Amino acid sequence: MKKILITGANSYIGTSFEKYITENYPEQYQVDTVDMLDDGWRERSFSGYDSVFHVAGIAHSDSGKISAEKEKLYYAVNTDLTIETAKKAKADGAGQFIYMSSAIVYGDSAPIGKDKLITKDTPVFPANCYGDSKVQAENGLRPLNDDNFNVVILRPPMIYGKGSKGNYPLLARFAQKTPIFPYVKNARSMLYVENLCEFVRLMIENGESGTFWPQNAEYSNTSELVKMIAEAHGRRVHLVHGFGWALKLLGHLTPVVNKAFGSLRYDTGMSEVVAGYDRFTLKQSIEFSEK
Repeated sequence: MKKILITGANSYIGTSFEKYITENYPEQYQVDTVDMLDDGWRERSFSGYDSVFHVAGIAHSDSGKISAEKEKLYYAVNTDLTIETAKKAKADGAGQFIYMSSAIVYGDSAPIGKDKLITKDTPVFPANCYGDSKVQAENGLRPLNDDNFNVVILRPPMIYGKGSKGNYPLLARFAQKTPIFPYVKNARSMLYVENLCEFVRLMIENGESGTFWPQNAEYSNTSELVKMIAEAHGRRVHLVHGFGWALKLLGHLTPVVNKAFGSLRYDTGMSEVVAGYDRFTLKQSIEFSEK
């Protein structure tokens, strides 16, 4: 039985992973969690764990200018705490450290009407201190990798599922209330949370190291996604063409518009290194998320 330690209590990804493993692989893994909010974790031994899954961090929720205090907090938690945790894991004899980075390291989504395709050769280009705090954490983790300590860096796109936060629940609310929604041609990489959980399990099972880009097998179109969510609730949403120009104008006023309707996708070949984690189709994942 492999032992896994989740560093970061009560996070959406951490609790989803623990639930997924407990329900699907109860005899193969032991999953424990440690809270990172106080200093108690520093006194706990990480010895005996095959893998440490680090999910503690501060998500980006600022739509405007970030204060100096918030910027300092991003680096303290997303960068410094991550590196300190990994160093402790290595010193205590854990075999692997898995870090949840993000597609945010490549910057913002493309403006409406433009495409943004990320390949393995695309350099990181964070648009703000949140993204840079992730990049700096990655840079601090890579030198720790060796034959006895495998470092895994995950750069997932938007993660969604039942109870998730961010743009997905906002779109879900629209889908349940509005009879019409603007059609915009875009393509986005997304990742259903249970597909992510299976990907992480395979990282642990295979003893992987390196940087990975998990995503759903299918790209998502924001407008079609809203329509699909509505159908999961037995509703119909009519997609109306001709509003692209208005959304483009709004995109100059608020980054939220491009974040929802802009394009940002990974080359599919980047995500096929590990087979078998894409257990649920986009349609299935929406139905499960909206139950």
